[in-house]
Amino acid sequence: MKKRILIVGVAIGILLIFSYCQNNNLSTSTFILSSENITKPIKVVQLSDLHSKQFGKKQKRLIKKVKQLAPDIIAFTGDLVDSKKYDERKSMTLMEELVQIAPTYYVTGNHESWSGKFPQLEEKLLQTGVYVLRNEQMLVNIGGETINLIGVDDPTFLSGEDEVAAIVGSQYHEEYFNLLLSHRPELLSHYEKMDLVLTGHAHGGQVRLPFIGGVVAPDQGFMPEYTAGMYKKEETVMIVNRGLGNSIIPQRIFNRPEIVEVVLK
Repeated sequence: MKKRILIVGVAIGILLIFSYCQNNNLSTSTFILSSENITKPIKVVQLSDLHSKQFGKKQKRLIKKVKQLAPDIIAFTGDLVDSKKYDERKSMTLMEELVQIAPTYYVTGNHESWSGKFPQLEEKLLQTGVYVLRNEQMLVNIGGETINLIGVDDPTFLSGEDEVAAIVGSQYHEEYFNLLLSHRPELLSHYEKMDLVLTGHAHGGQVRLPFIGGVVAPDQGFMPEYTAGMYKKEETVMIVNRGLGNSIIPQRIFNRPEIVEVVLK
């Protein structure tokens, strides 16, 4: 009897440690892309889907990882907050630290819309020095290299997917490398002409199975097509960030929180 209790106790302990590591141990994924419109290397660090999660006091562990990557710019692709467990302080603490590392660009996610509190969050982001891109583009000079950086709102702020496509198409600039920040990977067909699209939203499929990939994702359902890593449609490359936090489902499995590093050459 005592032996069984010991075995059960050890098993529970192992599961708890596994659960903690899967939800809190940060991972970094690196992608290297080449383009005729890029003559000098540019490093972009992308974060997504924090959902007001905290990685150490004042986001210390996450900030340390980002600093070590020494990015030229930082992109945050939506769901900075969570509509159900809204905690603006944790989210703003991260952004306040990120702007000290590199210019930081942000686009909205569905949870910003669902929270009903985005106007006040947007004001604080702007005051902090974050570039909030809402259906607009900026020509960004990075060490003498210029890229066309575009940001589109989550469809919950718009009239629908067709408006996303119209906005993206109107911001395209043939002369420069076009980098689009958007929350939704399932809208890849609407990102025509973009050189690179950075997205999130899918949470890596929440549970990832060997040789199969993600199991379930928002707006894609079971066995989703776009959950993590790099995808290509004609000339457009899309990278899907697995995200940092959780929303409806509180547990990640074989799907640790992710920082994405993109090196453009």
